Amino acid sequence: MKRWGRYFWEKFRAIFLMYSILSIGLIQMGKAQTSIIAGVVMEYRDQKVVPEVMVQIEGTTTESSTNKKGEFVLVTALKGEQQLVFSSPNILSKYYPVLIETDSLLLGVIFVEQNIATEKTDNLVSLTEADLFDNASLETASGLLQATRDVFLSRAAFDFSQVYFKVRGYDSNEGRVLINGIPMNRIWDGRPQWNNWGGLNDVTRNQELNYGLSPSDNSFGGLLGSTFIDMSPSMARPGLRLSAATSNRTYTNRIMASYHSGISKKRLAYSLSFSGRGAREGFVDGTPYKAYSLFAAVDYAFSSLHTLGITMINAYNSRGRSSALTDEATTLLGSTYNPYWGWQEGLLRSSRIRTLQEPIWMLYYKYKSKNIRIRAAVAQQSGEISSSRLGYYDAPNPEPIYYRYMPSYYINSPIGANFIGANEARAALLRNPQIPWETLYESNKTESRQDNAAYVWYDDVNKEGVFTANTVLNLTFGKSFKLDTGLSFQRSKTHSFAKAKDLLGASELADIDPFTNTRNDVNGSLSKQQNDIFNYNYTIESYHLKSFLQARLFWKQWDIFVAGEYAERDFQRNGLFLNERYLQNSGGKGEKKRFQNFSAKGGVSYRLNSRQWFKATTYLGTSAPLLKSLYINPRENHEIVPNIANEKVQSIDITYLLRMPTLTARVSSYYTRFQNTTEINFFYVDAGVGSDFVQEVATGLDKLHKGIEIGVEYDVGPNLKASVVSGLGTYQYASDPEITINFDTAGASEELLQTNGSVDLGIAALKNYRISQGPQTALSVGLEYRDPSYWWIAGTANYLAQNYIDIAMITRTESFKIDPTTNMPFPEATEDQIRSLLRQESLPAVYLLNLVGGKSWLYKGHYISVFCSLNNVFDTVYKTGGYEQSRNGNYGQLQQDMSTGNPAFGPKYWYGFGRTFFLNVAVSF
Repeated sequence: MKRWGRYFWEKFRAIFLMYSILSIGLIQMGKAQTSIIAGVVMEYRDQKVVPEVMVQIEGTTTESSTNKKGEFVLVTALKGEQQLVFSSPNILSKYYPVLIETDSLLLGVIFVEQNIATEKTDNLVSLTEADLFDNASLETASGLLQATRDVFLSRAAFDFSQVYFKVRGYDSNEGRVLINGIPMNRIWDGRPQWNNWGGLNDVTRNQELNYGLSPSDNSFGGLLGSTFIDMSPSMARPGLRLSAATSNRTYTNRIMASYHSGISKKRLAYSLSFSGRGAREGFVDGTPYKAYSLFAAVDYAFSSLHTLGITMINAYNSRGRSSALTDEATTLLGSTYNPYWGWQEGLLRSSRIRTLQEPIWMLYYKYKSKNIRIRAAVAQQSGEISSSRLGYYDAPNPEPIYYRYMPSYYINSPIGANFIGANEARAALLRNPQIPWETLYESNKTESRQDNAAYVWYDDVNKEGVFTANTVLNLTFGKSFKLDTGLSFQRSKTHSFAKAKDLLGASELADIDPFTNTRNDVNGSLSKQQNDIFNYNYTIESYHLKSFLQARLFWKQWDIFVAGEYAERDFQRNGLFLNERYLQNSGGKGEKKRFQNFSAKGGVSYRLNSRQWFKATTYLGTSAPLLKSLYINPRENHEIVPNIANEKVQSIDITYLLRMPTLTARVSSYYTRFQNTTEINFFYVDAGVGSDFVQEVATGLDKLHKGIEIGVEYDVGPNLKASVVSGLGTYQYASDPEITINFDTAGASEELLQTNGSVDLGIAALKNYRISQGPQTALSVGLEYRDPSYWWIAGTANYLAQNYIDIAMITRTESFKIDPTTNMPFPEATEDQIRSLLRQESLPAVYLLNLVGGKSWLYKGHYISVFCSLNNVFDTVYKTGGYEQSRNGNYGQLQQDMSTGNPAFGPKYWYGFGRTFFLNVAVSF
């Protein structure tokens, strides 16, 4: 009891200290003479009032919203020329200049237009949901930005994301996503899993984006800011909406239906939504797609102040995945080739299927009065994510483009080029470019196997249960001071294992590591049956406590804020298999690891006048290492990265904003430095210290992100708008990290020169190499025409460049110069030769033309809308990213492999979609 009492006292003291520091300097507010601005908001076409429209004096926090009758009242101490902004997910933002000279200003009816381009968000080319490739680093933050009205961010989400552009080079885990107040970023990698609510476009449109380091009422936020998604039925526009879409991207057909009841006389409101999506295969060969999503929610208002609600989200998603390709494979088989599928009895069968289903239940409470707002919510999410693959045991690799099956293997032979063998390999690949499923079944049934599987189709499964509780309190003191605070708790338990999904005709599988002939499950059965757990089996429990406090002061033309956050995370692995290769540290509970973090940010905004203002924000803090970077190889043992510590981040952002009657602009510059980050990679390497399957651990890695963002919109005429967008960034490594490789020592024929399980390779010379985070230069010009008869068309011409492939860290260590046969440096490995060989590749620049358009009709009070998009109009074939393979880890092998111009282990690349379309028809009742 004393231990627990001391624990909670320490937590309370830390949180209280933060609150005390941020509360020092609380300013006594004076009362200023105020003015009242009132009016009614109506939709122009159907002459109906529009509720839940936010009305704000631009550049300030003075805001209100329309009630059920479309009425609004704003109270402000500002005088002179100001500009009102009317915004809602369902309308086009309207800017309305006013002159405040008296105590009251009655505006009468303000007409707005329905947003007939609502379906544009359905068209979003976002890898947050596409998730097609076997590389999580390709994930962008496009989904986080879809609610924005900023022209730069909109272009980044809807156009640049086709080339996997990342805003400011940040990973998507730098943006926080909340649904009804519940944080949705995952424990494993910190990213929001957009597939958990994919397909529910109609109920996720009510979003609030706080970009970058700007203050948020809902959370402390991240470097990319935060997105709050309000799914409560009482906030949705009443009515029924039906839509159908067709596309040639990840899915070919989609249907969607949603109904919102509105608030009844009994103060009840409910929403229902369903969508289904599917494809035999998408744009990339052999990528089947099947998904459905269900949503139900009920709100009950006890009074005008109190609301209680419950929400259920159940999204199922299954899709085939694709692979990066070498230039050799693309030349032979094309850029849409996918090695992960084949024909079986006339049906397409993919070996790499990713399946997700993690239902979410939420219970939330809202209180809102004039000066106080409370949001409290609890949620339970449980389910699993599985990724299938083919395993092979004492049998040839079944992947059609395995390096030994490629022509380059024979051309680059150490004993001399074998062109006859290369031609035979080319012909064999072109005859049989896909997985030979029937052959795998036949191999499993040979007498020599004695019913023991040579090939098995299995799932890597992550079953997770997450309980989350979160509460946020917003306090307003007059017109000059606001205080926001929140507390959240999260408990996660993840069960990770491999499951023998299909033994492909065999009756059993020997659960042995084929490279070391050791058992994966010492205490379990050696022979596993279909649907049994094998290979690895463990859980990781995590606890996450977080609290933030934010104070904002509004004084004349100044808006000043300061915010702080305290966070604490615990992690502990529990091995459910005792691994023969790690008898001392694989079974049972491992060490509990705890991290404590403090972060602070602050900013100032100065309104030069009603049309121009400046903003400056800064951030300084620490964060716990991501779970994926904590354990060296959690599938096999408890080993934690030695001396791992918190990551440190410093960032500054300076912005200039302009709002003229016909010209809008934003110019932002940013500088961010990440320090003491950790990365872990898995591969087979032929290095200067020997050959083996290794886990490469890079520690003490610093990264620098700096650049400028420009977005300009100009109203050429009443119906024509032009825009210019530019993002110029530099994302590079800012330190030379320490590299160690880890491996097991159970093999009888160990090939590494050191056999203690770990080799320290010293530093890797990475400083000033570019980080592979998508294009670092982005330019775009756009035109948009909106006709008074409610049709519109828009086009963008986009240029994206300075997209660098990911480098192999091990080749930048001193071990790269060592000849493993002599244990001495290669005599021919001069600095100039090494520099030339290791020059980082920049992918060719990409030019893309995209077109979108739509039309809407009002028929007997019902809206009918058609939306169509055409991306990559000229069907350009382009690379979106890539990486150096780490197989050739010493100078001799890499030089020999690259010398022919057709390397067996050359870089691998991902390719963007060619010409694609999206067509959607919707009816709203």
